[in-house]
Amino acid sequence: MSNLVLLLAIFAAGAAATVQPPINARLAEKIGIIHAATISFLVGTVVLLVVSLSVGRGSFKEIVHADWWQYSGGLFGAFFVTLTILAVPRLGTGAVMAALIVAQLATGLVFDHFGLFGMRQIPFDLSRIAGVVLLMIGVALIFRR
Repeated sequence: MSNLVLLLAIFAAGAAATVQPPINARLAEKIGIIHAATISFLVGTVVLLVVSLSVGRGSFKEIVHADWWQYSGGLFGAFFVTLTILAVPRLGTGAVMAALIVAQLATGLVFDHFGLFGMRQIPFDLSRIAGVVLLMIGVALIFRR
């Protein structure tokens, strides 16, 4: 996969991440916040199970070799989905997405700087810090009422 195709796929994933919270929030109006998050994960789990069993090249058997902390991704996903379901109706999709993007970028820069979780190490520099600061200003403008 070329970097351009990967970048386009990331943009599509970003759009999907923006579509998901308001859909889940509408479901939550009918069944409740935690129940909507559960349904969201259940549907996603079923889809991923079908895909992984159909075309996946990995093996569920190797899960016993994973470190304990490598199982925590689902926990963070559940926290993310549940909080977006709670926040979107109160703050608006744009404001929630803006805050999430800044938080994700700032956290990503820290992960890059320290090479956390075995990722490639990319040190802080002025342009990366400026990018976060400018996005924070953008969030402040979006949150203004």
